Amino acid sequence: MFQTTSPAPTATTGIAHPEGVSAEEFRAALARLAAGVVLITAHDPEDGPRGEDVGMTATAFLSVSLEPPLVMVSVRNDSRMDDLLERQPLWGVSILAESQRHVAGRFAMKGRISDRLLFEDLAYERGEECGAPLVRGALALLECRTEQRVVAGDHTLVIGRVLRAATPSAEGGPLLYFRGRYRQLG
Repeated sequence: MFQTTSPAPTATTGIAHPEGVSAEEFRAALARLAAGVVLITAHDPEDGPRGEDVGMTATAFLSVSLEPPLVMVSVRNDSRMDDLLERQPLWGVSILAESQRHVAGRFAMKGRISDRLLFEDLAYERGEECGAPLVRGALALLECRTEQRVVAGDHTLVIGRVLRAATPSAEGGPLLYFRGRYRQLG
């Protein structure tokens, strides 16, 4: 059982933190939690004459409810994806396979490359319900509509109702993220 005490100096910094844990300690502890890797995508119809696709690699993704079918993704507040999902309620999820490490890495480079270039040469199809790009070869594909947004610190939790789910590929295992690196089972 945990006991609550006044903050003690940390092993990493030697400085006591009023909230009890530093960002470095928090990051180091949660790096030991293996997480599945997904690609969140949405189509921004307001961006130019044809619109633009936006994508983001995420590991903070989970199932919330079976009835109704709900999922949740955590999105950084100052990101382009957060801005888009505030205006555009439809979005897609591609649950990445272990062979799709390159896709995860490409979309984790946000801010270093334009969204248009991120989708260049990427094999995807448009979601029937959401219109967002869904990656070919992914283990599962979800099309969602935002039901609720909850601001939590420097992130927003976006809860979406799953409008359509597909499992086009049963080959291979999931792509995982553990201790700051992409991994695979086994």
